[in-house]
Amino acid sequence: MLKNRRSVHKSVLPGFGLTMGFTVVYLSLIVLIPLAALFLKATGMGWTEYWQLMTTQRVLESFRVTFSTSLCAALANAVFGFLVAWVLVRYSFPGKRFIDAMVDLPFALPTAASGITLSMLYSQHGWIGRWFDFRITYSQLGIFIALTFIGLPFVVRAMQPALTDIERELEEAAASLGATRWQTFWKVLFPGLLPALLTGFTMAFARAIGEYGSVIFIAGNSEIAPKLIIIKLEANEYTAATAIAVTMLVVSFFLLLVINLLQLWGTKNWNRT
Repeated sequence: MLKNRRSVHKSVLPGFGLTMGFTVVYLSLIVLIPLAALFLKATGMGWTEYWQLMTTQRVLESFRVTFSTSLCAALANAVFGFLVAWVLVRYSFPGKRFIDAMVDLPFALPTAASGITLSMLYSQHGWIGRWFDFRITYSQLGIFIALTFIGLPFVVRAMQPALTDIERELEEAAASLGATRWQTFWKVLFPGLLPALLTGFTMAFARAIGEYGSVIFIAGNSEIAPKLIIIKLEANEYTAATAIAVTMLVVSFFLLLVINLLQLWGTKNWNRT
């Protein structure tokens, strides 16, 4: 009888030791060893030389453009991605499946193709850019548009399951108690959606920080950090390129850690309520 009970609880996958071994080897080859090599390469530069490189106007400006534009794009995606997900989940209309499929277009398109298309559309003679009196392509605004384009699906796909799981009875109960639409959304629905919204925001922000292909064609003279790394590599300045990459990695990890802590805090507050 004991044997039968043990056989029932037997895992389909191999035991912990074997699966853990595969996990460690896979992560080591894909993540840990490349990151270790990156840090080791950066140590070839002395602290004084590293500080001089990081405090140059060109590097500081590339960091400013990269992180500020990525943050603005992620915030815009958090707002408009939420609205797109709300419409796709809550309403039925002709062409809904087509629009839902179009959300994943940035995933399917090569990043270079996205950059070329956006730069043509928003150029001074493009279909969209011709209607504006100011330049969009080859500016920081063009970078913002490119980063918004590639980050939107992360927020939409993170929000859709959370919106689907919300029971309509909660809204009906709030309405029966005299709550306005805004009060129902802000105090009843939004706390439960906040963890998913932060997740989508985090993924969009992380994606934007490291984006290169779609930005290079629309950025012009505005240098983002990934572009500066490529420039250093082409100039055979491998140590300098590695140092910039390590700095981006550390700053990005810190920012993502803060956002994840906020997400955890929002989840705990929702569970308490």
